[in-house]
Amino acid sequence: MRSVGPNLLLAITTGTAYALQVLTTSVYGRTDQTLKYILLALLVPALFVVMNGWLLKRMGRAPLPLVHMDAPSTAMWALVFPLLTLIGAAIPVFMPGYDYGLLIVIAGVWVGLTVQSALAARKA
Repeated sequence: MRSVGPNLLLAITTGTAYALQVLTTSVYGRTDQTLKYILLALLVPALFVVMNGWLLKRMGRAPLPLVHMDAPSTAMWALVFPLLTLIGAAIPVFMPGYDYGLLIVIAGVWVGLTVQSALAARKA
């Protein structure tokens, strides 16, 4: 079994948790910031994948998959990304009315990292 499956599953689960986070911040966050939340949710992961790939190429490195078949413990450590994103999705429910743009940016970087990991596993 190649390592594409676990890395792709990690990207899908983190992306699903990210979509839930954007939904809860749009509903329970500040109502005048919904468009900003959606634009951040679309731009941050895409820009992270592009810009981090460019930066790694300039440094002479290649992106590595987060989950390696040689080290099974990496799968357990990689579960931190969707778990923290789900915790971040619950924060606006219990503390409504605030601006959660930074929370979306942080989770967007995590989604971008898992997508880049899935792309790197596919190339390997």
